[in-house]
Amino acid sequence: MKRLMLAGSLVLAATAAGFADGLCCYWVVGNSATNSCDIVTRNPVVGGDGNVWFGDGPYQSLEDAKLARSTIRACPKDESSGK
Repeated sequence: MKRLMLAGSLVLAATAAGFADGLCCYWVVGNSATNSCDIVTRNPVVGGDGNVWFGDGPYQSLEDAKLARSTIRACPKDESSGK
């Protein structure tokens, strides 16, 4: 019975950590296909498909990511997409 309870608590802890990781972070990425900087919620693969040429982060909030995007020289200054 103790083993079952231990296994259940480990599964619950792993699941909770997975949800927390998926909800916490933002990255600023350079998108060469659109010549813009986007804010995404998943860790980017730089150079994987040829479109993402840099990634910066993670940031804990969307506001932090927007502030970071405004300070990155490679990002165009007229980001009107609201992302």
